[in-house]
Amino acid sequence: MSLFLWQLRGELWKLFARKRTYIGYGVFLGMELLIMVMLHLPGTRRHLKRMIENSGGLFDEYFSGLTVALIMVSATLFFLGGLYLGLIAGDIVAKEVEDGTMRMTLCRPVSRLRVLSVKYLVSVIYTFSLVFFVGLSALCLGLLVRGTGGLFPMIPDVNLLVLYDFVPGLERYLAVLPCVALSMLTLSTFAFQLSCWNVKPAAATISAITIFFVDWILRQMPYFQSYRSWMMTTHMDTWLNVFREPLPWSRMVEDYAYLLGLDATFFIVGAVVFASRDFKS
Repeated sequence: MSLFLWQLRGELWKLFARKRTYIGYGVFLGMELLIMVMLHLPGTRRHLKRMIENSGGLFDEYFSGLTVALIMVSATLFFLGGLYLGLIAGDIVAKEVEDGTMRMTLCRPVSRLRVLSVKYLVSVIYTFSLVFFVGLSALCLGLLVRGTGGLFPMIPDVNLLVLYDFVPGLERYLAVLPCVALSMLTLSTFAFQLSCWNVKPAAATISAITIFFVDWILRQMPYFQSYRSWMMTTHMDTWLNVFREPLPWSRMVEDYAYLLGLDATFFIVGAVVFASRDFKS
């Protein structure tokens, strides 16, 4: 176990020593600042005020740090997060193969499965760290600018319009972050699986992001409504159910069981491909 932890520490050091690892964090900070500025424009405030008051809430109470933070997370994390998670996970194996360092790693007395498991665990850690960074930085910025107040999750696309006081709203907001990370992990795992194939890092990243967006586009088309349960992004959106009252536990368990099944399948496929590859030439 100590050797495994040393290998994990080394992989984490390699990942966070690269400058491009921090691109996602920087972009999200910039995006949060931009959204914060735009939310205070007169036209935006009128629209938010109309939505909040039509739902029975007071604008000054529910245009709060919690509401602003949730707007930032829901508007950016799914798409921008998918981009940067695909970049890191699609790069983590393929880049070392391209640079030739993977051959040196495999010269040591360690199994390929262990090498792959450590790298996948690093991808999992990065996924959760990025999601929590976005969620907590948005919360801190929202509370700093708008202060405390109620939470108004307003996502009409999924018929989600509810009102929470500050403490219950904060609990729901914090509870949603691990759920979002678990949802986004499926994209990271798929990109990781493509990285195990004999492809360039850019090809693995672009392929993962493309399939992710194709899945989302097909889900939005009303003609394919009866097939939405087969689409990955349908189940990835289950984190929004955290804001429903009462919590639809059975639906969320079913969705995350589906996603974890996909994660396990993607990892096994990647491990089989990686184990069968020839790195001597």
